[in-house]
Amino acid sequence: AFYENMVKVARCVTYNKVVGIFGFSQEDHIRKISFPPVQAVPSFPSSFPHLFSGMEQLRCLIPCAIDQDPYFRMTRDVAPRIGCQKPSLTESRFFPALQGESTKMSASDPNSAIYVTDSEEEIKKVNKYAFSGGQDSAELQRELGANLEVDVPVKYLNFFLEDDDDLEQIKKGYGDGNLLTGKVKNLLGDVLSELVKRHTRARAQVTGDG
Repeated sequence: AFYENMVKVARCVTYNKVVGIFGFSQEDHIRKISFPPVQAVPSFPSSFPHLFSGMEQLRCLIPCAIDQDPYFRMTRDVAPRIGCQKPSLTESRFFPALQGESTKMSASDPNSAIYVTDSEEEIKKVNKYAFSGGQDSAELQRELGANLEVDVPVKYLNFFLEDDDDLEQIKKGYGDGNLLTGKVKNLLGDVLSELVKRHTRARAQVTGDG
């Protein structure tokens, strides 16, 4: 059923259209060109008859990052033509690697991310590896303030610091130059340490009893 839906989707999307959507070139191998239907058909309950038999008109809600948007715009366009419901999307912002927006988290680079299995000592990697929008010296930082648009510790605090008032106070102080980079990184380290501790405690309560 999964493969049958892949074939149906593939028949609805011309080569010219897929090039327009994804920017493929003549140098790209055939696997790239054939992948969009693979990404699309999990949106349809009929791809999984062992789970959704008789429920083919269920609609799928897909949480994804913005880079996946082209795949599911294509899917929404094709869905009515093959008798399926259009999926809906909730699109989130990218969660940057510690080294900044221009890089990606990688399992081969343990310093590119904070892991829920990191120890408190390992979490201190933010002090060394988190890309800073602060100035090169304390004097310049106090004079010019930080660039919050590129600062990774601030981006992480946007996600993980639960108190909005505290977050705004940190951002204002850092942007105005009243807070130094080291202080903001230490604040992030404290927030992440507590988060990982909570996760570790919750994980310890999980058993294999089902």
